Amino acid sequence: MIREEPGGDGIDPLELQMSLRRGRSDRPWVMGNFVTTIDGAAIVDGGSTAINDQDDKEMFGAIRAVPDFILVGAETVRAENYRPIDLDEPRRAARLAAGLGEVPHLVVATRSLSLDPNMRVFGNPERRVTILTDEEAPADRAAALAEVADVVRLKGTSPADLIHYMRTARVVLCEGGPSLMGQLIAAGLVDEMALTISPLLAAGGSVRLAHGPSADPLLEMTLDRILYGDRALFLRYVRA
Repeated sequence: MIREEPGGDGIDPLELQMSLRRGRSDRPWVMGNFVTTIDGAAIVDGGSTAINDQDDKEMFGAIRAVPDFILVGAETVRAENYRPIDLDEPRRAARLAAGLGEVPHLVVATRSLSLDPNMRVFGNPERRVTILTDEEAPADRAAALAEVADVVRLKGTSPADLIHYMRTARVVLCEGGPSLMGQLIAAGLVDEMALTISPLLAAGGSVRLAHGPSADPLLEMTLDRILYGDRALFLRYVRA
């Protein structure tokens, strides 16, 4: 159960997430959603499943009801064996009440197009995934993936290029991976981070939730909210 204070009454994460103010006039509001251990491991045994719990899954589902687009890198699609985006009836109803479509649109960013057309993420032909790549991407892979997804060749796949493609959105949610998130941070394009702190210590060689070029200047964030699960902490940071 998720609470606003330890030992307090439970709250509805979906109602909370849909009530938070997001949006900007110059481009989509970009948010990230990640889980990490106390010592900073964002990936354990190849994914995040080993470090999340039921409260985190509930918050993850509530956050997924917010965006117009969900942006993810191909490596994360493979590592997490992504499913087609689907929402239950309460989340669909909440989106419709907010003037959104029933389900957010999944966008996968990849230069190499190293995705198998038979992956389950492409399993719902009624909700075709959009794949953003560049003009140098292999033609044979593009042709194969075009059978199951909408392959869009951009002049470039910089973070600015990706966000510009989704420029009609109010909110874009990035679910990873660390490389893509790191690029968005370095480009100064992150407005919100939803962070779950799992009460685990992992050690090992796990990457952080973002890596790559350093942000210059560093992005200053403000702690907007702390929520308490049965085990985990949920932190919301917004751009200062």
